[in-house]
Amino acid sequence: MTPTRKRRLIAVSLILAAIGIAAALTVLALSRNMSYLFSPSEVLAGKAPDGASFRLGGVVLEHSIKRAPGSLTVDFIVTDRFREMPVQYTGVLPDLFREGQSIIATGQMQDGHFSAREVLAKHDETYMPKEVADAIAKAKAAEAAQHAGNPH
Repeated sequence: MTPTRKRRLIAVSLILAAIGIAAALTVLALSRNMSYLFSPSEVLAGKAPDGASFRLGGVVLEHSIKRAPGSLTVDFIVTDRFREMPVQYTGVLPDLFREGQSIIATGQMQDGHFSAREVLAKHDETYMPKEVADAIAKAKAAEAAQHAGNPH
């Protein structure tokens, strides 16, 4: 092998190694920032990651909103109409947040409840975020499959 070929081979190898490292770092950064949406049924079934941040989607259960006096802390229950998940949020809620509305909350599980750091509410009466509708549909299918296997 000539010295010129050897230098070219080394240069090409270094470039390919740099591209590989850059691609690996990009994939790692994107996977850490990814946040999956789960319904209360999926969270209670253990499908949500332990200790990691994720999004919880569903409907705010009627008569479940409790505000702590003198603070911005709000406790409420999110349901997919099959299972329920208690949620705690400290901060200013969106104007459209109310009972019976679809929401998506971002946060993580802590001591048996979902601790939200962000809450998003739907914007009108007929709209339900596709992700929430899909999560509710999955929960409905799982519930139907469970009842089909258990006639009681």
